[in-house]
Order: sequence, then C-alpha cells, then structure tokens
Amino acid sequence: RCFLTSYYRIRTEQTEIMNVDERFLRYVSFETTSDEDSDATPSTACQLKLADHLAKELGALGLENVRRDEFGRVYGFLPASPGLEDAAIIGLIAHMDTSPAVSGANIRPRYVQYEGGDITLESGAVTRVSDFPFLKDYEGQALIVTDGTTLLGADDKAGVAEIVTAAEYLLAHPEVRHGRVAVAFTPDEEIGRGPEHFDFQGFGAAYAYTVDGGTLGEIEYENFNAASAKVTVHGVNIHPGSAKGKMKNAVLIAGEFMSLLPPAETPAHTEGYEGFYHAGDIAGNETLTTIRYILRDHDAEKLEARKAMMVRAAEFLNGKYGEGTVEVAVRDQYRNMKEKILPVMFIIDRAEEAMKKAGVRPKIVPIRGGTDGAQLSFMGLPCPNLSTGGENFHGIHEFVSVDAMKKMVEVLVNIVRA
Repeated sequence: RCFLTSYYRIRTEQTEIMNVDERFLRYVSFETTSDEDSDATPSTACQLKLADHLAKELGALGLENVRRDEFGRVYGFLPASPGLEDAAIIGLIAHMDTSPAVSGANIRPRYVQYEGGDITLESGAVTRVSDFPFLKDYEGQALIVTDGTTLLGADDKAGVAEIVTAAEYLLAHPEVRHGRVAVAFTPDEEIGRGPEHFDFQGFGAAYAYTVDGGTLGEIEYENFNAASAKVTVHGVNIHPGSAKGKMKNAVLIAGEFMSLLPPAETPAHTEGYEGFYHAGDIAGNETLTTIRYILRDHDAEKLEARKAMMVRAAEFLNGKYGEGTVEVAVRDQYRNMKEKILPVMFIIDRAEEAMKKAGVRPKIVPIRGGTDGAQLSFMGLPCPNLSTGGENFHGIHEFVSVDAMKKMVEVLVNIVRA
C-alpha cells in the first residue's frame, strides 16, 4: 500500500484546495499496469478502479457531464465563464495506466527534500548523480521517489493530478475567466491504445494538450514515427549427442538476427532526432524463439528503411538456414504529429506564453517516444504534449518534483485563461 505521508492543504478564501502532490499520492495507490498481450478494453481491469475513482472525484468537484464509458475513458467539462460560452473548447488529457516494463503494484512512494548527492532508495538501490546528472537541477526541491522495487507512476498520474488540481482551482476561482474546458483520462496509452474508442464528438475540443511529458518547461510537438516488429525463429531440435549437421538452434539464429542490425542504433547509443532498433523482449528455446522489437525514427522515410532492414535480415537468414526459418511481422503504431501541429502553431504559442507567465522557461524538444496526442492529432484533434515534472519514467529510479507539479497546475490554469 502507498504511504500517504506529509498530507496538507492550502486554503483560499473560497474553499480548500487539495495539494497536487497529495492528489498524486492518492492516484499512485491504484495499480493500473496495462498489458500488451491482452485483447480486453481496457487491457487490464485494474485500470477501471482508478477510472471510477476519477469520475466520482470530478463529479464531486463540480465538473459537468462527467462519465466513465464502457471502454474505461473518463470525460468531464468545466463550464465556461459567463460570456465565454462560444469560445473554442480547450482539451486537457492524461493517461491512467503505467508501463508494463516494471511493476506498478504496491507502490511505496517517499518524500525526499533533495539537497544534492545520490539518493538511496529503501530497497538499497541508489539513484546516482553519475547516472542521472540532471539530478543537480533538483537541488533544494521536494521530490517523490520510489522504494526501489517498482516504478512510481508519475507517467502519467502526475499529469492526471495536475489537470484535476487545475480544474479544482478554476472552480474555486470564478474570477479566472475561461471558455469551456474538456477533460479526458485514457487507459492503455503505454501500449499504444489510448486513443481507441475516444469520443471526439462528445469531447468537443477544438484542440487539446496531453500532460504527459518530463522535465518542467518541455513542450513537444515532434515525436517518433513508430512501428513494432515480432521476429519468430523456427528451429529444429535434435538431441545434442547426435545433432551435428541436423540441429537448427532457434536461440542461436535469433542471436544472429540481432547481430545483423546496426549495433550503434539502439536506445543506449542515440539521442535527439536519432532513431533506433530496440529489442525489448526475447523468449524461447531451440525449437521456437521470438524477439519483440520497437522501431523508432522522427523521419518517416528512415523508419521505412528500418522496417526494410528487418525484412532483409530475415531473408538473409532464410537463405542460409532454409525458407521459413525466420519470420518478421511489422506493425505501424503512430506517426510524427509535427505535420498536424504546424498549421495550428498558435496552440504552441499559447503554451509557451502560459509557461512564461508562471515563471517557467519553455523549451521545445522532440519526444523520443509517443503520446496519445500523436495519434489524436492524426484523428482530427491537434494535441501537443506538455511536461509534468517527472523524470526517469518506466523504472525504479523514477521520481517527480513536487515544485514542478505545482508549477504545472499554474501553467494549465494560464493555458485555459481567457
């Protein structure tokens, strides 16, 4: 269970506003790991528990038309200030699920008042400055860290908490004028299925922002073009004592396949706009071995070249070991949203101005990944991505800055402000 330490509230003249970190700690107590191998929607039933909690919370706060649909998506509206009913509707979106790469069950977060140096987690694991030099940027800030056995869930429960807290603030401060604001929380973003079944008509926004990024101040509207690939190797197993000239060891052939791809084009060797091949999972034996890859590149033509390289590697090995030994199944996942954002760059200008008003220096950076917004942009809803203040997503060294989360609440209020 989650240790909900250091609870406190700030009081306004109108009402009590829950602090964003208190709300975040509540959300990470829900396990919401998604599952790529599940055909259900959402992929895991546990996500529905947080969805139901959020729907109840939004309704209690005073949002209108709050609903959790059959697919686990949560929607609601902040009503427009009087006289702004016809203003363009702005959307705010975050996802509820956490990555299946590391356990998201029984998260035990802890506050750290960070004054520099390495952070020793409760498990004994150490978040080292030598591994994560940007830790120095957080000196003097309050951080929430893991216990070293699970991820934290800042991706993207920090974004969820920031949106809900901004909505609560706006409801408590009617003097902050704004048009109608659409809010949505999606499941299964981590497995690329967040936009499935999204109710665009009911959502009604002219444009939106996903709050699903990292370092405070980042604005992202360029993301990877993405594909996945499943490599299946069919071997022939013979007793090792009589295998000479007969055995085709699928494990070894799988290793040979991996060796045919450029060794310097992996996530550990690339940055910025550089793409990669990433072998994320391998399983099997002498008879049957599978490798799961993701392929990424900001340039669409270069991604096509990566897909072709996978096919050529399979063809080479089939020529060596026999037709049908290696099969490659490639599936496109999402595309670079840049082409959909460029015609509406005023939404980027709006985000930059909102950050500056909050005392945050905006920084436009490419996403070395993707968000729900990448798919939503191609489905008719322009949707760049904003920071949350989290770092080291998808691992035990994940953490989030409380100071940054508070600033992001202020940024979101500024974005929707008329």
